[in-house]
Parts: sequence; C-alpha cells; structure tokens
Amino acid sequence: MLTRWKLVLSGRVQGIGLRFRAKMGAQQYKLTGWVRNLDDGDVELEIQGEEAAVDAFVIYLRNLPGAQITFMQADELDVIAEDRFRVR
Repeated sequence: MLTRWKLVLSGRVQGIGLRFRAKMGAQQYKLTGWVRNLDDGDVELEIQGEEAAVDAFVIYLRNLPGAQITFMQADELDVIAEDRFRVR
C-alpha cells in the first residue's frame, strides 16, 4: 500500500550532505518526494512509497553518519502522482 509522509528533522541535519544522501536513499528504496533545508536549520521531506520502504528509509535517515537527528515530526499526507525524488 502506498503511503506519503511529511517529515521535519531537527538536530545536526544541515551541512552534512543530508539532502543528497536522502535522495540516494530514496532512489535505493524506490521512493518519490522531495527534500529541502529550512531557514531555521531543520530539514523537511515529503516521502512516498510502499509502507515497508518508507519505514526502511526512516531507519536509513536515523543512521546517516554525521547526522544527529534529535527530533522527527511526522505527518501523514494524501498520496499524489509523482515519478521521482527531488532536492529542492
């Protein structure tokens, strides 16, 4: 079943290549969506795909070397039509 989530990551998440590693992980898990830095130092993502793949991607994010995610806000969204993952 397809699912879509908006994630906001707080902690040491900018200046470590997280956006580009998120793109690599999304491609690995065959997910779509986007990622961007926020002005307050957080990183925002929307991620969509099979539920198990999204769960695996979240674990992947939590274990990125150099990242220190201290808080992750997660909100479920409606699934939309898209074909890739983008860095904004």
